[in-house]
Amino acid sequence: MTDKPLAQDDTVSFGFRDVRAGEKAGLVRGVFESVAPKYDIMNDLMSGGLHRLWKNTLVDSVNPRPGMRFLDVAGGTGDVAFRIHDRLRKRWPENPVDISICDINAAMLGVGRDRAIDQNRLNGLTWTCGNAEALPMPDQSFDVYTIAFGIRNVTDRPKALREAYRVLKPGGRFLCLEFSKVVLPGLDWIYDTYSFHAIPAIGGLVAGDRDSYQYLVESIRQFPPQKTFADELTTAGFARASYRNLSGGIVALHSGWRI
Repeated sequence: MTDKPLAQDDTVSFGFRDVRAGEKAGLVRGVFESVAPKYDIMNDLMSGGLHRLWKNTLVDSVNPRPGMRFLDVAGGTGDVAFRIHDRLRKRWPENPVDISICDINAAMLGVGRDRAIDQNRLNGLTWTCGNAEALPMPDQSFDVYTIAFGIRNVTDRPKALREAYRVLKPGGRFLCLEFSKVVLPGLDWIYDTYSFHAIPAIGGLVAGDRDSYQYLVESIRQFPPQKTFADELTTAGFARASYRNLSGGIVALHSGWRI
């Protein structure tokens, strides 16, 4: 993917299909509107619960502290934001919490807000419907930007990375959890077989939507390898771009700093 801004008629991938850039956001929105009601249970079934450990590792790297402002993008169901919220409330219960959750999909945000109310998370969380490529936030306003399993769904990834850089304060950190390229010999075949055969089938049985989960599997294969994405972070302006493989490279945790 080049750093040149995409035109509406440019071709981009939607899973293994090529679509117009102007169409992709609507197609992705449709996928997540469909899967939102069963999103959490499907994450558990698809990953065998490993997504919980991966997200905990992400929040370990965030290392939340009082006074920090957090932005979690594509985080509508609240999984990452709630983990940060829990860490802060447990260690510093008297300090205010400032976590913004931004998601392009109103249905996913609805799931997250409902969960927050059910769990008595009434303070410290702000919910915003917005696009990662044009964040409705001011410049240099956050200490940490997180995005878990969302960056591969944006239409113009370089633009989204530049937006992440824009909203971070100097000294702020970008952390991205995303499916990546398996690096353990033998695991790649097992993972591919499970992904292409089991995950769409589970999606059809549990969520009643095989096609959306077929797209999610295909979108993982279209995402660049770890080193390539780290280079994209550098191109967007981030310093010390790095990554850490988790579960043999099924997932990678990417990091960059705004210096």
